Amino acid sequence: MTPDTPLLAVERLQTHFFTKSGVARAVDDVSFSLRRGEVMGLVGESGSGKSVTGFSIMGLVDPPGRVVGGRVLFRGQDLTTLDQKSLRGLRGAHIAMIFQDPMMTLNPVLRIDTQMIETIQAHERVHREEARQRARAALGRVGIASPDERLRAYPHQFSGGMRQRVAIAIALLNKPELIIADEPTTALDVTIQGQILHEVQTLCRETGTALIWITHDLSVVAGLADRVAVMYAGKIVEQGAVDAVLDHPHHPYTVGLIGSVPSQNRRGRPLAQIPGMTPSLLSLPPGCPFAPRCPRADAACETLPEPEALADRRIVRCHHPHLGGAAA
Repeated sequence: MTPDTPLLAVERLQTHFFTKSGVARAVDDVSFSLRRGEVMGLVGESGSGKSVTGFSIMGLVDPPGRVVGGRVLFRGQDLTTLDQKSLRGLRGAHIAMIFQDPMMTLNPVLRIDTQMIETIQAHERVHREEARQRARAALGRVGIASPDERLRAYPHQFSGGMRQRVAIAIALLNKPELIIADEPTTALDVTIQGQILHEVQTLCRETGTALIWITHDLSVVAGLADRVAVMYAGKIVEQGAVDAVLDHPHHPYTVGLIGSVPSQNRRGRPLAQIPGMTPSLLSLPPGCPFAPRCPRADAACETLPEPEALADRRIVRCHHPHLGGAAA
């Protein structure tokens, strides 16, 4: 693996769910790459395919869903071709995921120390006491006081926010090369959220860990990410450097997302919002899926636009992007 080779390269990924009502194209032709130490924000409304993208990379899509096309190259190896045993060897040690629901990580009938020590010893030959000290330090890093006492506790003895911090600590234990974080700070107060964001930024900077931060919160992405990818109806509609995309959005959907942030609206005025609703993935409109909500839509939008690389190294999937005033 050369220094220029991406740590992760997702190429035309497709993950569909085969239901009695039809085929839901939850992830449809998604491509992006991530280098060591790089942080990418994956943003969009609920149901846009962000979480399913993360699950697809991890090999955690359950029936009736399955990856039906594309490749997920991690250090040059296509993860979609690996069996579950091989994937389990990668998860936790090399790739970790922080789930929105911490109980997807925590076992309710095991003490916290047992779960954290087993996470370390599953991938490394270390003495139990050394593993315990690493677990203790990890709890401290995510703001959990009295870590020795907390290690002896069970998940039901923690609040929801505290459980999420434990789940984040477990993901950080083995200093993985790639972390996929699925809205992990949604249930945390602002102070702890800031502490967690600082911790993962430090980890990425010091160890070269790459991070995909899945969220709907643009303010978090603005302060955390190097790059941002905006998803809508299973597709990435815009991606590029975070400052460039947030300062000069090109896709009408990105413009609408940023415009609907409360801080962008004048005091006393109704909040700006994107008209209409996200389409059902079971019955997407022909052509551009955003066209029914887009003020720029015309007859050309009846055909699906292809991703286009623009002058500022931006990639946009739109027939009529906002190009005026953008940094070229």
